[in-house]
Amino acid sequence: MSNQGMPSEVRSLAVGVTMAGLLTIAPAAGAQDAGAEFAAALRDGDVGLAFRYRFELVDQGGLDADANASTLRTRLTYNSAAFRDFSLLAEMDDLRPLGADSFNSTRNGKTTRPVVADPKATDLNQFAVRYSGFTDTSVLLGRQRINRANQRFIGGVGWRQNEQTYDALSVGHTFSDRLQGYYSHVTNVNRVFGPNSGSPAGDLRTSSHLLEASYNWTPEATVTGYGYFLDFDDAPALSNRTLGVRLTGTLTFGEDLTFPYAAEYAIQDDHANNPTGYDADYVLLEGGFRWSNFGIKLSYEVLEGSGVAGRAFQTPLATLHPFQGWADKFLSTPDTGIEDLYLSFTARGFGADFTVVYHDFSAEIGGADHGDEIDMSASWRLGDNYSLLLKLANYSADTFATDTEKAWVMLSASF
Repeated sequence: MSNQGMPSEVRSLAVGVTMAGLLTIAPAAGAQDAGAEFAAALRDGDVGLAFRYRFELVDQGGLDADANASTLRTRLTYNSAAFRDFSLLAEMDDLRPLGADSFNSTRNGKTTRPVVADPKATDLNQFAVRYSGFTDTSVLLGRQRINRANQRFIGGVGWRQNEQTYDALSVGHTFSDRLQGYYSHVTNVNRVFGPNSGSPAGDLRTSSHLLEASYNWTPEATVTGYGYFLDFDDAPALSNRTLGVRLTGTLTFGEDLTFPYAAEYAIQDDHANNPTGYDADYVLLEGGFRWSNFGIKLSYEVLEGSGVAGRAFQTPLATLHPFQGWADKFLSTPDTGIEDLYLSFTARGFGADFTVVYHDFSAEIGGADHGDEIDMSASWRLGDNYSLLLKLANYSADTFATDTEKAWVMLSASF
């Protein structure tokens, strides 16, 4: 593994986690039984190997050349068996283009082509120690995935070939069969652009706190309250505090007919060293039905703006690709905010899962037309180890951005 671009704080954390785990779980000198248990925990661990090949084509208005990105991600994962309530997680990713890299990876200097943010890299994706010795409690220290709720605010950006992971201490606790709590202190965000240095930054140093409590109110309704306090040393303009509540559930009628729904509200303001004072709201309303192998859902999402730069609701740690169109035209909220009214259709047949989504975008302030988008996908499971995904996105611009078409073919294998 290359450490190029990996900051000293990250290397220190990796070493620190290793030493903490070994010092805590390593047997005392001369304790042969403990030594044998420790060796067995390492020997009996699970090893996983996965490959993900993707071809991504981007035709973006305003640029003379298209992007043609042919990339392969290889992932090696190791989970040790438990030793006295401790276990080790380690995961390495290798990402590289296959053939000519005719796209702007954000690191290869090909700025005349559209961005496909999959730069060549070999990366320590996860490296953490788990502790399960407390009743109904999980503790994870080190580099890890953090995917909260639907990942609208905190997620791993799993669509990109280089996943976003977090250097953090995370604690989850089950208070009862209805009430669960979660807390994480994050010290570094390992972004999809890393680990090598460049622009955008490959990592963000931070001292951020993530808190959640989830209550299963009834079998058909779950309420989640959250507070995300983001404080970035390297990007103070992204520092914010978000407080919100989310209601989700599914109503069931008979064996085949269900009505899933969600309602969410959050308020965000500046936090820590953000130089701009602001506050902005977030609203989500959605409902639909599923019958047998078919489903339909209507959703309305609003991220408030003010018309002034730096004063719109932002989600810097979200998994953004599933939201506001797969063409990824709204990775940052416009200054005037955004309203997204979208209709989703899903179906299963011929051994495949099909999805079609239509988005209508407009400015939250002033109501300017920000265009529309249609997204389509089809995916197949090919036995136990393989899968195939075909995917299209077509964004038609109006007062925002430029017309953009994207197409993907993705093959995955895991062992």
